[in-house]
Amino acid sequence: MKATLVLLMALSLNIALGQMVPSESEQITHLVTFGPECSKSWGDDDYSQVFFFVVPESFTKPIYIRVFDPDIGGEHDEPNGAWNTSMKFAVYGGNGAHSHPDAKSIDPVGNYKSGLLLDSKVFLSGSYDNEWYTFGPFNPLEGESSEELKGRVFKIVADGISGDDGNLYKYFLSTQPTANKSVEGANAFTYEYSFRLPEKANSVAHLYPFIDKSVVSITQHNFDFDNEGSILIYSVAKNHHKGKSSGDSDWQSSKHEIVDEEKNTTVDIQITKKSNSRNDMVCYITNQYDEAMAFFSVPVGGPPRFKYKVNVRYKNDGK
Repeated sequence: MKATLVLLMALSLNIALGQMVPSESEQITHLVTFGPECSKSWGDDDYSQVFFFVVPESFTKPIYIRVFDPDIGGEHDEPNGAWNTSMKFAVYGGNGAHSHPDAKSIDPVGNYKSGLLLDSKVFLSGSYDNEWYTFGPFNPLEGESSEELKGRVFKIVADGISGDDGNLYKYFLSTQPTANKSVEGANAFTYEYSFRLPEKANSVAHLYPFIDKSVVSITQHNFDFDNEGSILIYSVAKNHHKGKSSGDSDWQSSKHEIVDEEKNTTVDIQITKKSNSRNDMVCYITNQYDEAMAFFSVPVGGPPRFKYKVNVRYKNDGK
């Protein structure tokens, strides 16, 4: 059986745990995108973030992509002097929205806005602060058909257009325009994750890449963690396998071999903070071919549980 078929079978087991991004299981505060005039030392390496939503083929009702607090300024956002930042959110579907190689890149280069533009809006300071803005309705057939994911894929791109402030926001894939109602069996994923860590000492954020059967090694990459704690990798076969963590405005990476037991399962990358500070960072993961791998908001097949191996030896007493 191909690895992609294993993935879609695992995806089909995900009951509607909600399509809030970040999800409850990730324990991440917000997504973060800064204006392009901000120093990268604030925690955003490229001022752009791409997310995908996959809607099951069996779902035929209209869907909505909702954005929480899309403006820049107010309760949740990160000021850098006077508020001066604008942010564009754009929704794409159709052919190439996900399948185009540039759409899966960790950098906003080339045709990363591939597909058919379905809707977009530029947000300034003072509009939709601490409120939801809704894109849609969209017919699921407007998404790109994906045999690999057994559904229709929509893409939403957040780009810093101007200014130097940080925009903290969330997404929700909903069946309703004015309320967050989950699309059963749907999921969200990204290839590069820019996010705000909880402002609490000993808090643990989780990232959930799916490891298909073709993967023999992964390399985790992280940016601007400020040497604030630890990065540990948990799987069905590894218990707190240590990853290398970054400093201020710094990229670090570490390579980790994949054993047979870990294939066709989800890995849990746990990021533990040691202070109450405010900290934004970026993460991505690649396979042995240097191809970016997806982080799923709802872990495919559920979070991994380490399988302890107990060796029982009996002493031969001669009887």
